[in-house]
Amino acid sequence: MLYRIYGKRLLDLCCAAVGLIVLSPVLLAVAFAVKCGSKGPVLYSQERVGRASRIFQIWKFRSMISGADKIGPLITASGDSRITGIGRYLRRWKLDELPQLWNVLIGDMSFVGPRPELPFYVRDYTPEQRQVFTVRPGITDPAALEYRHEEEVLAKAADRERYYREVVLPHKLALNLEYVQALSLRYDLTLILRTLGAIFRRSASTTTISETPPKTSSLP
Repeated sequence: MLYRIYGKRLLDLCCAAVGLIVLSPVLLAVAFAVKCGSKGPVLYSQERVGRASRIFQIWKFRSMISGADKIGPLITASGDSRITGIGRYLRRWKLDELPQLWNVLIGDMSFVGPRPELPFYVRDYTPEQRQVFTVRPGITDPAALEYRHEEEVLAKAADRERYYREVVLPHKLALNLEYVQALSLRYDLTLILRTLGAIFRRSASTTTISETPPKTSSLP
């Protein structure tokens, strides 16, 4: 209980501050690559729903052409023509997510917590699913690990918007409701380590993905 109320935020604050300092050369290098790779701003922001259903701006390095959200679907699938050349590498290594260290620092997000969704999707949540808003959203969560190949899955769907809304999203929410109930320091550290491992494995290999959503993972 102490970790949930005080420890988690203290850990986020310290790690985000250190991360922004230590990774500043990487942040500058990525910013330079994005700027040189295509026209448009270096950073991209979007409204997401956070703790207590509060709207906030999530920050990412831009990995798609400028104005991509106005010329295509809200979700992205593998092979999307709106993704820039450098953006493919940023998304593969999850480097586009690094600006969210700032979201963590100012308290909009946590390192671990349910990934924040667009208001467009949140409006259809059931009262039970809205329990994910009792904690800060995170950079990683159990659903992010289960769906680390989500873009490939969606690329195979006939109607990816509908498939995401009716199949993927409900399963993600079920996984994250489990996380909210089991939240602990040990669980958070486990998810962080698993996320780092998944990123490096993904960069080193290509995996064949089916459209069938994975079964709910057991909690550690």
